[in-house]
Amino acid sequence: MIRIADLMVDKVSPSRFDPLGLGKAYWGFWNSVMQAPGKFMGQNLQLAADQMKLMSYGVMKAGRLDAEATAVPEKGDPRFSNPAWNEQLVFDLIKQSYLLTSRHVLNMVGAAALEPQQQRKLDFYTRQMLDALSPSNFAVTNPEVLQAIAETRGGNLVQGLKNLASDFIAGKGKLKISMVDESKFEVGKNLATTPGKVVFQNDLMQLIQYAPTTEKVFTKPLVIYPPWINKFYILDLGPKNSFIRWAVSKGYTVFVVSWVNPDEKLAHKTFEDYMNEGIFAALDAIEQATGVAQVNAIGYCIGGTLLACALSNMAATGDERIGSATFFTAQVDFSEPGDLAVFIDEAQLDDIDKIMAEKGYLDGKDMGTAFNMLRANDLIWSFVVNNYLLGKSPAAFDLLYWNGDSTRLPMAMHSFYLREMYLHNKLVEPGGITLNGIPVDLTRIGIPVFLQSAKDDHIAPYRSVYKATHHYSGPVTFMLAGSGHIAGVVNPPAANKYYHYTNAEVPEDVEDWIKGAKYHEGSWWPYWHQWLYRKSGRKIAARIPGAGGLHIIEDAPGSYVKG
Repeated sequence: MIRIADLMVDKVSPSRFDPLGLGKAYWGFWNSVMQAPGKFMGQNLQLAADQMKLMSYGVMKAGRLDAEATAVPEKGDPRFSNPAWNEQLVFDLIKQSYLLTSRHVLNMVGAAALEPQQQRKLDFYTRQMLDALSPSNFAVTNPEVLQAIAETRGGNLVQGLKNLASDFIAGKGKLKISMVDESKFEVGKNLATTPGKVVFQNDLMQLIQYAPTTEKVFTKPLVIYPPWINKFYILDLGPKNSFIRWAVSKGYTVFVVSWVNPDEKLAHKTFEDYMNEGIFAALDAIEQATGVAQVNAIGYCIGGTLLACALSNMAATGDERIGSATFFTAQVDFSEPGDLAVFIDEAQLDDIDKIMAEKGYLDGKDMGTAFNMLRANDLIWSFVVNNYLLGKSPAAFDLLYWNGDSTRLPMAMHSFYLREMYLHNKLVEPGGITLNGIPVDLTRIGIPVFLQSAKDDHIAPYRSVYKATHHYSGPVTFMLAGSGHIAGVVNPPAANKYYHYTNAEVPEDVEDWIKGAKYHEGSWWPYWHQWLYRKSGRKIAARIPGAGGLHIIEDAPGSYVKG
């Protein structure tokens, strides 16, 4: 039994009782209220005034008079898309009362005078609470659910309980919310189907060379280093939205690293190992396969962070095997890392280390939960309503299947990454970290760089990605795409979706960059192709996987991605 006296002498970690460290944040809020009661009283009076306006609105609407809504959902908020939220007065008033109260609470906590990390926690978890309390999440206050109850005589709730039980069984006692009909997908069958061969492998990765679809290809191969937090086939979901297939169609000889899903046997693998056995091993293998010494490279998310480290190392040693680098939503400067920063402090990292020490890795599902919390209304509560209140089955959606196909993360690598980069931001300090005995200095990187970012990215915010423009010493092209961390990257031209901004200038502040940028409808992929093909050499006869210096191991997508 844990005694209070034990806590007083620090014999038991307080994080056991407050693993998120919220106690300090909320105590700081109440301390702010007590120190400046007038400021917060003024906000309460504003809430009262807004509620009076809402009452007047209700009276006027009940009398069938025109009235302006007091609160409206943010554009694109799916929770209140059902027409009944606007057409039926009682639900309209419930919706607006919730929105008013939420706005008031967020303004209140935002006014607290806290240090940045505590303020982030206060804002983030207050928003999580408010999202959970949305009237759309409860049967008696959701008009769509009430209509389903009437139509099915409660059958939707019965089926919802069955869905809930199934999700508890699937999660082995923990709730694993179903987001997709997994029976409709299989990697290698209708996901990751671009033809190719695995031509090299080691403990950490398989290297896939894709079959050409053009008679001629550019001399320089293109190698892609995806993140290992999820699997590479986000870039090869299907024929219509595959970046890999599209790049092959443009005449590039495409190689992709498919990272292993590590278990406890690879717990010792370090960030340095990922650089040596991933970046450098792939370059060695590609030269054997093609006879070409220089490639163009892409790094996605943490794969881009790793690529930047490797480029610094290569610049220091005179290694010129990468001629240009493209970064998809990748951070190197973590001074403004976005909402994920709420999970990064010494106490929480200590807890993560303890969890990883038990098995030697962090389960990808734990990381996935954190990512889902960044968009809780889309990735948590919408499925609660769909599955458990409406009693429906989740749809067959390839992107969500991939999102649930998580990977494990080796303890040594992940602890180093979170502490040295996210927490201490050492990567942008020349010599702040050392890999292969060489201090990392991003200013050594002088090759052409293309930075892709996304306007609504919550994982690698565009403001954070833009900071890299002033750490590299070579020519840098920055591009801002529409949507978020995934859809902002996976946006094929044929889909005719979203938008992107371009600007040849690179001012100090990203908002100044946006002010001077040109707006373009649709995919950014052709713009990137125009940038890259000039750096890819002349056209030669297409290369066939296995015809060079490496033998075929197995068909793409390989076995590692299925682990």
